[in-house]
Amino acid sequence: MIYFISDDAPKGNYHEMKKNGTMPQVSATACFQSGVFNFNTWLLFMQYGCCFGVELTMNNAAALYFKEEFNQTTESAAAIASIFGWMNLFARGLGGLCSDRSNAKWGMRGRLITQLVLLILEGATVLVFANTKSLGASIVVMVVFSIFVQAAEGSTYGIVPYIEPPATGSIAGIVGAGGSTFAVGFGIAFRQMEYDDAFIIMAGAIFASSLLTPFICIRNHSSLFFGVDRNGEDDAAFDAGRWTLHLPFKNIRAKRKEGSDEEDVPVQSVEDNLPSQ
Repeated sequence: MIYFISDDAPKGNYHEMKKNGTMPQVSATACFQSGVFNFNTWLLFMQYGCCFGVELTMNNAAALYFKEEFNQTTESAAAIASIFGWMNLFARGLGGLCSDRSNAKWGMRGRLITQLVLLILEGATVLVFANTKSLGASIVVMVVFSIFVQAAEGSTYGIVPYIEPPATGSIAGIVGAGGSTFAVGFGIAFRQMEYDDAFIIMAGAIFASSLLTPFICIRNHSSLFFGVDRNGEDDAAFDAGRWTLHLPFKNIRAKRKEGSDEEDVPVQSVEDNLPSQ
């Protein structure tokens, strides 16, 4: 039902957009390479590792932590630890919402500010949680900690679609893999070290990842401290000219749909031939 009554994108179905020249045909390999070789992809890979990787680690370690540190039964400790995961019901979406609201006011700089603030608050609550010695207070701090962890996940994916629009799928996969990768490292730390030391390492990694935010520089968008968003342009970069210009391959050319005998023209001129909005 959805297949027959819905469109692929706000501007229409992909096959129609390609036929009309509003969406260039770019190979999957070129899109993947474009995403892999974009420096911003790997910055978000590390930042997502320090939020989703933290979530995966806490899902595994929290029950044992409450059992050993607060002398809870296995059942009780597991029930308390499950609260961390329940925050997924709203916290991840809340992070995305904050990113969207900030973008509406300050453009991409707003999204980056949101990302920076959430990561700093996440790192701070890790340290508070590790140093809270009463059961009740520890549960309350864990709830706040979980909210910031998952809100940071949402704000990360609020940035992902802007990095390289044609390669969003590849970039999303790479960024998501950061969570599993960092979870392995955090898991080893919790297995080999005392809880206090493991939490310090976790917090240090989160704070370090937040310092990467000023280095996120997305074409046609402002960074944390410099630049401006291009006025009058679609934030998601859905026009064909910018889709192609973002790719790091200079020899990509397009066929002119109308005009001089199907002459090959540089991709920069594709935008000139698009129908008016």
